[in-house]
Amino acid sequence: MTDYQGKVAFITGGASGAGFGQATVFAEAGCRIVIADIRRAAIDQAAARLRAQGAEVHGIELDVTDRAAYARAADEVEKVFGKPPELLFNTAGVNAFGPLEKSTYDDFDWLMGVNLGGVVNGMMTFVPRMIAAGRGGYIVTTASMGGFFGSAAASIYSAAKAAVINLMESYRLALAQYHISVSVLCPANIRSNIAEATKLRPAHLANTGYVINEDVIRSLHSIHAHGLDPVVLARRTKEGMEANQLYIIPYPEEKESLTRHFKQIVDSVLPMEADPEGARKRTEALQNWIKDRQALMSKGKDD
Repeated sequence: MTDYQGKVAFITGGASGAGFGQATVFAEAGCRIVIADIRRAAIDQAAARLRAQGAEVHGIELDVTDRAAYARAADEVEKVFGKPPELLFNTAGVNAFGPLEKSTYDDFDWLMGVNLGGVVNGMMTFVPRMIAAGRGGYIVTTASMGGFFGSAAASIYSAAKAAVINLMESYRLALAQYHISVSVLCPANIRSNIAEATKLRPAHLANTGYVINEDVIRSLHSIHAHGLDPVVLARRTKEGMEANQLYIIPYPEEKESLTRHFKQIVDSVLPMEADPEGARKRTEALQNWIKDRQALMSKGKDD
Protein backbone atom coordinates (compact mmCIF):
# COMPACT_ATOMS: atom_id res chain seq x y z
CA MET A 1 0.00 0.00 0.00
CA THR A 2 1.57 3.23 -1.18
CA ASP A 3 -1.29 5.19 -2.76
CA TYR A 4 -3.76 6.52 -0.21
CA GLN A 5 -5.32 9.40 -2.13
CA GLY A 6 -9.11 9.20 -2.01
CA LYS A 7 -9.20 5.84 -0.28
CA VAL A 8 -11.69 5.34 2.53
CA ALA A 9 -10.21 4.32 5.88
CA PHE A 10 -12.56 2.89 8.51
CA ILE A 11 -11.01 3.12 11.99
CA THR A 12 -12.58 1.62 15.10
CA GLY A 13 -11.66 3.37 18.33
CA GLY A 14 -10.78 6.25 16.04
CA ALA A 15 -11.73 9.09 18.39
CA SER A 16 -8.69 8.79 20.65
CA GLY A 17 -5.41 7.01 21.31
CA ALA A 18 -3.98 4.74 18.65
CA GLY A 19 -7.12 5.08 16.53
CA PHE A 20 -6.95 8.86 16.42
CA GLY A 21 -3.25 8.64 15.60
CA GLN A 22 -4.16 6.49 12.61
CA ALA A 23 -6.92 8.91 11.60
CA THR A 24 -4.45 11.80 11.73
CA VAL A 25 -1.67 10.12 9.75
CA PHE A 26 -3.85 8.57 7.06
CA ALA A 27 -5.86 11.77 6.63
CA GLU A 28 -2.56 13.53 5.99
CA ALA A 29 -1.80 10.84 3.40
CA GLY A 30 -5.01 11.66 1.52
CA CYS A 31 -7.52 9.17 2.91
CA ARG A 32 -11.13 9.94 3.59
CA ILE A 33 -11.60 8.99 7.22
CA VAL A 34 -14.40 7.19 9.02
CA ILE A 35 -14.10 7.48 12.77
CA ALA A 36 -16.07 4.67 14.43
CA ASP A 37 -16.23 4.93 18.21
CA ILE A 38 -18.64 4.19 21.02
CA ARG A 39 -18.46 7.78 22.37
CA ARG A 40 -20.45 10.35 20.39
CA ALA A 41 -18.88 13.40 22.03
CA ALA A 42 -15.37 12.07 21.42
CA ILE A 43 -16.21 11.39 17.77
CA ASP A 44 -17.41 14.96 17.28
CA GLN A 45 -14.30 16.41 18.92
CA ALA A 46 -11.94 14.20 16.92
CA ALA A 47 -13.75 14.93 13.64
CA ALA A 48 -13.59 18.67 14.30
CA ARG A 49 -9.83 18.50 14.90
CA LEU A 50 -9.27 16.61 11.64
CA ARG A 51 -11.56 18.86 9.61
CA ALA A 52 -9.64 21.88 10.92
CA GLN A 53 -6.61 20.33 9.20
CA GLY A 54 -8.50 19.90 5.94
CA ALA A 55 -9.45 16.24 6.25
CA GLU A 56 -12.65 14.70 4.94
CA VAL A 57 -14.17 12.90 7.94
CA HIS A 58 -17.35 11.03 8.75
CA GLY A 59 -18.17 9.87 12.27
CA ILE A 60 -20.21 6.81 13.22
CA GLU A 61 -21.20 5.88 16.75
CA LEU A 62 -20.49 2.15 16.99
CA ASP A 63 -20.30 -0.55 19.62
CA VAL A 64 -17.97 -3.07 17.97
CA THR A 65 -19.67 -5.95 19.77
CA ASP A 66 -23.00 -5.17 18.05
CA ARG A 67 -23.14 -7.03 14.74
CA ALA A 68 -26.35 -5.39 13.53
CA ALA A 69 -24.89 -1.96 14.26
CA TYR A 70 -21.74 -2.93 12.37
CA ALA A 71 -23.80 -3.84 9.30
CA ARG A 72 -25.61 -0.49 9.52
CA ALA A 73 -22.25 1.29 9.81
CA ALA A 74 -21.00 -0.47 6.68
CA ASP A 75 -24.14 0.55 4.79
CA GLU A 76 -23.65 4.12 5.98
CA VAL A 77 -20.06 4.19 4.73
CA GLU A 78 -21.18 3.06 1.28
CA LYS A 79 -23.99 5.62 1.25
CA VAL A 80 -21.65 8.47 2.22
CA PHE A 81 -18.62 7.54 0.12
CA GLY A 82 -20.16 5.35 -2.58
CA LYS A 83 -17.98 2.35 -1.80
CA PRO A 84 -16.75 0.19 1.08
CA PRO A 85 -13.44 1.11 2.72
CA GLU A 86 -10.19 0.12 1.09
CA LEU A 87 -8.45 0.42 4.46
CA LEU A 88 -9.82 -1.21 7.60
CA PHE A 89 -8.24 -0.53 10.98
CA ASN A 90 -9.55 -2.78 13.76
CA THR A 91 -8.14 -0.67 16.59
CA ALA A 92 -10.76 -0.46 19.35
CA GLY A 93 -9.76 -2.25 22.54
CA VAL A 94 -10.35 -2.35 26.29
CA ASN A 95 -8.45 -3.69 29.25
CA ALA A 96 -8.90 -4.53 32.90
CA PHE A 97 -6.33 -5.90 35.31
CA GLY A 98 -6.88 -8.43 38.06
CA PRO A 99 -6.01 -11.91 39.28
CA LEU A 100 -7.02 -14.50 36.69
CA GLU A 101 -8.37 -16.81 39.38
CA LYS A 102 -10.82 -14.10 40.49
CA SER A 103 -12.14 -13.41 36.99
CA THR A 104 -15.89 -13.61 36.41
CA TYR A 105 -17.85 -14.63 33.35
CA ASP A 106 -18.62 -10.93 32.87
CA ASP A 107 -14.89 -10.15 32.83
CA PHE A 108 -14.40 -12.73 30.09
CA ASP A 109 -17.47 -11.68 28.12
CA TRP A 110 -16.54 -8.00 28.13
CA LEU A 111 -12.83 -8.31 27.40
CA MET A 112 -13.19 -11.09 24.86
CA GLY A 113 -16.26 -9.45 23.36
CA VAL A 114 -14.47 -6.21 22.51
CA ASN A 115 -10.89 -7.32 21.90
CA LEU A 116 -11.62 -10.48 19.92
CA GLY A 117 -15.32 -10.31 19.07
CA GLY A 118 -15.01 -6.73 17.86
CA VAL A 119 -12.27 -7.77 15.45
CA VAL A 120 -14.30 -10.74 14.23
CA ASN A 121 -17.26 -8.45 13.61
CA GLY A 122 -15.12 -5.99 11.68
CA MET A 123 -13.68 -8.70 9.47
CA MET A 124 -16.99 -10.47 8.90
CA THR A 125 -18.69 -7.18 8.04
CA PHE A 126 -16.15 -5.63 5.72
CA VAL A 127 -14.09 -8.41 4.14
CA PRO A 128 -16.92 -9.68 1.89
CA ARG A 129 -17.66 -6.11 0.83
CA MET A 130 -14.01 -5.42 0.09
CA ILE A 131 -13.76 -8.61 -1.98
CA ALA A 132 -16.95 -7.80 -3.89
CA ALA A 133 -15.70 -4.27 -4.64
CA GLY A 134 -12.63 -5.74 -6.33
CA ARG A 135 -10.35 -2.84 -5.42
CA GLY A 136 -7.98 -4.72 -3.17
CA GLY A 137 -7.09 -3.01 0.07
CA TYR A 138 -5.33 -3.26 3.38
CA ILE A 139 -6.39 -4.39 6.85
CA VAL A 140 -4.47 -3.54 10.01
CA THR A 141 -5.64 -5.06 13.26
CA THR A 142 -4.24 -3.92 16.58
CA ALA A 143 -3.27 -6.80 18.82
CA SER A 144 -0.66 -6.34 21.54
CA MET A 145 2.72 -7.51 22.72
CA GLY A 146 0.60 -9.12 25.43
CA GLY A 147 -0.66 -11.54 22.79
CA PHE A 148 2.74 -13.25 22.71
CA PHE A 149 2.95 -13.89 26.45
CA GLY A 150 0.81 -15.16 29.28
CA SER A 151 -0.05 -12.72 32.04
CA ALA A 152 -1.29 -13.23 35.58
CA ALA A 153 -2.74 -9.71 35.67
CA ALA A 154 -3.99 -9.12 32.11
CA SER A 155 -4.85 -12.72 31.33
CA ILE A 156 -8.10 -12.32 29.40
CA TYR A 157 -6.79 -9.36 27.41
CA SER A 158 -3.65 -11.29 26.50
CA ALA A 159 -5.63 -14.38 25.47
CA ALA A 160 -7.88 -12.27 23.23
CA LYS A 161 -4.88 -10.59 21.62
CA ALA A 162 -3.19 -13.97 21.06
CA ALA A 163 -6.28 -15.09 19.17
CA VAL A 164 -6.24 -11.88 17.13
CA ILE A 165 -2.61 -12.45 16.13
CA ASN A 166 -3.36 -15.97 14.92
CA LEU A 167 -6.52 -14.85 13.14
CA MET A 168 -4.68 -12.12 11.24
CA GLU A 169 -1.99 -14.58 10.15
CA SER A 170 -4.78 -16.71 8.68
CA TYR A 171 -6.55 -13.79 7.01
CA ARG A 172 -3.29 -12.72 5.41
CA LEU A 173 -3.02 -16.14 3.77
CA ALA A 174 -6.68 -16.18 2.77
CA LEU A 175 -6.98 -12.66 1.36
CA ALA A 176 -3.80 -12.43 -0.71
CA GLN A 177 -5.65 -13.81 -3.73
CA TYR A 178 -7.97 -10.79 -3.57
CA HIS A 179 -5.07 -8.31 -3.35
CA ILE A 180 -6.06 -7.47 0.22
CA SER A 181 -3.06 -7.41 2.52
CA VAL A 182 -3.19 -7.88 6.27
CA SER A 183 -0.90 -6.71 9.04
CA VAL A 184 -1.14 -7.17 12.78
CA LEU A 185 0.09 -4.28 14.89
CA CYS A 186 1.52 -5.43 18.21
CA PRO A 187 2.14 -2.39 20.39
CA ALA A 188 3.49 -2.28 23.89
CA ASN A 189 2.71 0.87 25.86
CA ILE A 190 0.79 3.62 24.03
CA ARG A 191 0.07 7.12 25.26
CA SER A 192 -3.69 6.68 25.39
CA ASN A 193 -6.72 6.76 27.64
CA ILE A 194 -7.28 2.99 27.71
CA ALA A 195 -7.09 3.26 31.50
CA GLU A 196 -10.56 4.85 31.29
CA ALA A 197 -12.02 1.94 29.32
CA THR A 198 -13.67 0.43 32.37
CA LYS A 199 -16.00 3.45 32.47
CA LEU A 200 -17.47 2.24 29.18
CA ARG A 201 -18.16 -1.26 30.47
CA PRO A 202 -21.81 -2.26 29.86
CA ALA A 203 -24.03 -2.44 32.89
CA HIS A 204 -25.11 -6.01 32.10
CA LEU A 205 -21.43 -7.09 32.28
CA ALA A 206 -20.58 -5.15 35.43
CA ASN A 207 -19.86 -8.09 37.73
CA THR A 208 -16.09 -8.25 38.13
CA GLY A 209 -13.61 -10.00 40.34
CA TYR A 210 -11.09 -7.19 39.99
CA VAL A 211 -10.41 -4.08 42.05
CA ILE A 212 -11.38 -1.17 39.80
CA ASN A 213 -11.45 2.32 41.28
CA GLU A 214 -10.01 5.79 40.68
CA ASP A 215 -6.71 4.89 42.37
CA VAL A 216 -6.24 1.98 39.97
CA ILE A 217 -7.11 4.19 36.99
CA ARG A 218 -4.62 6.83 38.13
CA SER A 219 -1.95 4.17 38.48
CA LEU A 220 -2.56 2.99 34.91
CA HIS A 221 -2.44 6.56 33.63
CA SER A 222 1.01 6.90 35.18
CA ILE A 223 2.19 4.06 32.92
CA HIS A 224 0.44 5.12 29.73
CA ALA A 225 1.67 8.69 30.09
CA HIS A 226 5.11 7.39 29.05
CA GLY A 227 3.86 5.30 26.13
CA LEU A 228 4.61 5.76 22.45
CA ASP A 229 2.88 8.76 20.93
CA PRO A 230 -0.13 7.57 18.85
CA VAL A 231 0.88 9.63 15.81
CA VAL A 232 4.38 8.17 15.88
CA LEU A 233 2.86 4.70 16.21
CA ALA A 234 0.61 5.39 13.22
CA ARG A 235 3.54 6.56 11.13
CA ARG A 236 5.41 3.36 11.97
CA THR A 237 2.26 1.45 11.06
CA LYS A 238 2.12 3.19 7.69
CA GLU A 239 5.77 2.30 7.07
CA GLY A 240 4.98 -1.31 7.92
CA MET A 241 2.08 -1.32 5.48
CA GLU A 242 4.27 0.09 2.74
CA ALA A 243 6.75 -2.71 3.40
CA ASN A 244 3.82 -5.21 3.50
CA GLN A 245 4.90 -6.55 6.89
CA LEU A 246 2.78 -9.18 8.57
CA TYR A 247 3.92 -8.01 12.01
CA ILE A 248 4.37 -4.35 12.88
CA ILE A 249 6.20 -3.97 16.21
CA PRO A 250 7.85 -0.53 16.52
CA TYR A 251 9.21 -1.18 20.03
CA PRO A 252 12.94 -2.03 19.99
CA GLU A 253 12.92 -2.81 23.70
CA GLU A 254 10.75 -5.87 23.03
CA LYS A 255 13.18 -7.74 20.76
CA GLU A 256 15.05 -9.42 23.61
CA SER A 257 11.90 -10.67 25.35
CA LEU A 258 10.46 -12.01 22.08
CA THR A 259 13.73 -13.74 21.24
CA ARG A 260 13.87 -15.35 24.66
CA HIS A 261 10.22 -16.39 24.56
CA PHE A 262 10.29 -18.01 21.13
CA LYS A 263 13.65 -19.63 21.76
CA GLN A 264 12.04 -21.42 24.69
CA ILE A 265 9.33 -22.71 22.35
CA VAL A 266 11.74 -23.78 19.60
CA ASP A 267 14.09 -25.42 22.08
CA SER A 268 11.23 -27.56 23.38
CA VAL A 269 10.86 -29.31 20.00
CA LEU A 270 12.57 -32.68 19.72
CA PRO A 271 15.46 -32.88 17.24
CA MET A 272 14.75 -34.73 13.98
CA GLU A 273 16.99 -37.66 14.95
CA ALA A 274 14.62 -38.45 17.83
CA ASP A 275 11.93 -39.75 15.43
CA PRO A 276 12.92 -39.41 11.76
CA GLU A 277 10.56 -42.09 10.42
CA GLY A 278 7.56 -40.80 12.35
CA ALA A 279 8.30 -37.26 11.21
CA ARG A 280 8.49 -38.43 7.59
CA LYS A 281 5.15 -40.27 7.76
CA ARG A 282 3.36 -37.41 9.48
CA THR A 283 4.72 -34.88 7.00
CA GLU A 284 3.71 -36.99 4.01
CA ALA A 285 0.23 -37.53 5.44
CA LEU A 286 -0.23 -33.78 5.91
CA GLN A 287 1.02 -32.99 2.40
CA ASN A 288 -1.33 -35.58 0.90
CA TRP A 289 -4.25 -34.17 2.89
CA ILE A 290 -3.48 -30.66 1.61
CA LYS A 291 -3.51 -31.95 -1.98
CA ASP A 292 -6.80 -33.77 -1.41
CA ARG A 293 -8.34 -30.72 0.22
CA GLN A 294 -7.31 -28.48 -2.66
CA ALA A 295 -8.77 -30.94 -5.16
CA LEU A 296 -12.05 -31.15 -3.26
CA MET A 297 -12.29 -27.37 -2.99
CA SER A 298 -11.61 -26.97 -6.72
CA LYS A 299 -14.25 -29.59 -7.52
CA GLY A 300 -16.74 -27.79 -5.29
CA LYS A 301 -16.09 -24.51 -7.12
CA ASP A 302 -16.57 -26.17 -10.51
CA ASP A 303 -19.84 -27.72 -9.39
